[in-house]
Amino acid sequence: MEQFWSVSQLIEEIQSAWSAWEKLLAAINPASMSQPGVAGDWSVKDIIAHITWHEQEMLGLVKAHALVGSELWNLPTDERNAAIYEESKDQPLGQVLAESAQVHRQLLGALPSLSDDDLTDPSSFPNMPPDWQPWMIIAQNTYEHYRDHILDVERWLAAGDSSLRSE
Repeated sequence: MEQFWSVSQLIEEIQSAWSAWEKLLAAINPASMSQPGVAGDWSVKDIIAHITWHEQEMLGLVKAHALVGSELWNLPTDERNAAIYEESKDQPLGQVLAESAQVHRQLLGALPSLSDDDLTDPSSFPNMPPDWQPWMIIAQNTYEHYRDHILDVERWLAAGDSSLRSE
């Protein structure tokens, strides 16, 4: 994992990975986005909602300039992911896509409020353990997360038929 010494570098990395994520999503037939089986039982729509939840949490971290967030963080990863899925599974695709775009824009807009020093100083964020690196928390919940799920979606597309792709 690359170390970031500036907020602008972090933003560039997020934007680059997000661009690849959006390009991949644009290649998917919207009628296929709710089809389960992309990552376990999850659909593309479920993955989008899952990524949005994590970005929303990073938005809270950046805006509060403190380690704050959902009580779901106290759960083991699989349980947390199941709870996120349950919270969002019945949302219509249009709502999931709109919320994703909105939260992403808000996060990009909030990141410049951090200083370069904030990225490597956990004491800049009250309640953050001293052995954590703030930039790593943000990276894991943004661009690394997009890339992980890009792989899931690419495998699903490769294993499926041409109807999964947009025309």
